[in-house]
Amino acid sequence: MQDAGFLDRSEPIANTLSRVIFVLPMLTCGALVAALTFMNENPHPAIFVALVSLGFSIFFGVLLERGSVKELNARTAIAEQSLRAHHQMEELFSMTDMLQAAEGHEDAGSVLMATSKRLLPDFGGALYVFNNSRDRLDLAKAWSGDETFTPPDTLLPSSCWALKRGKPHINDPSENTLCCAHAIGSAATLEVPMMARGAVHGLLVLAIDTENSFQRLMNIRRLARAIADSISLALSNIALREKLQTQSLRDPLTGLYNRRYMEDALDRYVSLAERNRSSTSVVMIDLDNFKHLNDEYGHAKGDAVLCDVASQLVAALRPSDVVSRYGGEELLVILPDCGTQDAQLKAEMLRSRIEGLSEAHGVAISASLGIAAIPETSTSLADLIPMADAALYSAKQAGKNCVRVAERRSGKEEAQPRLAVG
Repeated sequence: MQDAGFLDRSEPIANTLSRVIFVLPMLTCGALVAALTFMNENPHPAIFVALVSLGFSIFFGVLLERGSVKELNARTAIAEQSLRAHHQMEELFSMTDMLQAAEGHEDAGSVLMATSKRLLPDFGGALYVFNNSRDRLDLAKAWSGDETFTPPDTLLPSSCWALKRGKPHINDPSENTLCCAHAIGSAATLEVPMMARGAVHGLLVLAIDTENSFQRLMNIRRLARAIADSISLALSNIALREKLQTQSLRDPLTGLYNRRYMEDALDRYVSLAERNRSSTSVVMIDLDNFKHLNDEYGHAKGDAVLCDVASQLVAALRPSDVVSRYGGEELLVILPDCGTQDAQLKAEMLRSRIEGLSEAHGVAISASLGIAAIPETSTSLADLIPMADAALYSAKQAGKNCVRVAERRSGKEEAQPRLAVG
């Protein structure tokens, strides 16, 4: 606040000094002319020398004062620049602090937008982040200074010079610069890759449409990189949290949900079914002769078969269905709001898709499937999976590569333990 007050006072002082310095030489010249005129009428050498000396002293003093005003103006400019830099640093620190609480890309984009509007109010902007497969960038947040900036919803890394070079890049059609293939509209844009921990996590885009757009974008490159560095670390932390969460819920080989997540999901779906008086079915799947496949062709072949089976199951079912790896070569599917008849039709479709993988792998692949449902075959969650397991054993006993549905049981009688059938 003291620095700002000094700047407010220094400007009128400098203006006043400039006016005084401009007037003083003219007054000095006038005084000398008057003195010379007086001396012509009343000659006296001592008085003449004194007046001339006084005039020259005033004149050179004025020149020195002009230099002081220039120095004052220079110091004022430096102070203003220092205040702007201090303000920018405070905003960046505040943004970094807010980003620590960001839980996802939406939160990070909101913090970025608020900071950019304060530091760069004349510029539009957009935040792009990589999708899970890292083959495209999706628009996470966008704010526009005017209608000339219309960022696309997605863009490809191969179409962006900033991402290909790993450096900031300016697209300005009016200056005939090399423009990215995804550039849209007449606004000039500055694109800055967001890198952290050796990886690119997204792209920051700043846009403006004026007569000197290129120069204005050049002037903010340093600030744009500082903003991108702050947001990139936040995106890296978000990606790390999502990875850890995925690892805690997913099977690392197949990408299916693990057993712990399956048990939690099944408990929720069964509770919801009881409240809504609807059905929830489970399908237990076991690959036939899988031990023989591993012994004959190796575990790498077995892993490849498991991954392809998982892909077939996910592709054939609804987004609301839960496909999990129950253990080894056993898989379990939860079908909410689905009775035994519909579940049997779906299970037959899954069996057929699994068998269809035989030609692609050059080896016989099949599966046996057992179905149980609440309330048709089971009375509670405690006997739902055991009854599906018993139905699976029945399918194994019937010759494998088939589907069996558990019979309805009364009470809480547990299913008989099945024998180890390969």
